[in-house]
Amino acid sequence: MTVGTKWKDAPIQTVTLTLYRFDTWRARAWALGMMGLGRILLPRVPDIGFWKLCGAGKGEGFTPTANMATVAILATWPDHATAQFGTQHSASFQRYARKADESWTVYLSATRSSGAWAGQAPFEVSTQTSDGPLAALTRATIKPGIAAQFWRRVPDISRMIGSDPNVAFKIGIGEVPLLHQVTFSIWPDAQAMAAFARQDGPHARAIRAVRAGKWFREELYARFAILGDHGTWGGSSPLDRLEAA
Repeated sequence: MTVGTKWKDAPIQTVTLTLYRFDTWRARAWALGMMGLGRILLPRVPDIGFWKLCGAGKGEGFTPTANMATVAILATWPDHATAQFGTQHSASFQRYARKADESWTVYLSATRSSGAWAGQAPFEVSTQTSDGPLAALTRATIKPGIAAQFWRRVPDISRMIGSDPNVAFKIGIGEVPLLHQVTFSIWPDAQAMAAFARQDGPHARAIRAVRAGKWFREELYARFAILGDHGTWGGSSPLDRLEAA
């Protein structure tokens, strides 16, 4: 499914999230080994900007238990065409795709971004606006002394977001287990996402605790318009679920 095609040729920074699934233990061992080599190869991809190579959590991804079957690459590119070529044809991304049993890339343009990631503000906010489907990303560096408190709250939040019929897709990924956490979700519109955020439940209580206790050393929040995707996840495009949501 293609979303937001009116943005497709605009000369704006494009952000990609690419997921790879590895079914066999041999492939998973290869992917684990690539966590080191990949950090050497990815900076060599032509025109790639900010990038992060991440693992994922089990279940919905919002868990402290590593999911050895999933690898994620988040990257920025100067425009949509370059992002498509880089994620589909560059040697480093193809290396992962050849080993993976399934892969999916979603193309995004930032409409809002605040905070920092590894000391950088990686996402260029476009002046164009979109009132259609959107994606939300949160990233935080959790203070080591707070990690246990943070992860005790996560199962309830995971169940809450997993039961929300408006969430078309969600995953939790991270650079460093337990301490560097990224959440990514796709929603049919801003109203649906805001309704979830306003609910008085585990998510709202966790946000209040984070603010009161200053649990994070660094954090970033970004919202994106969805430009389109390539590949499948779970046998189909997650963007197809936007219509059902």
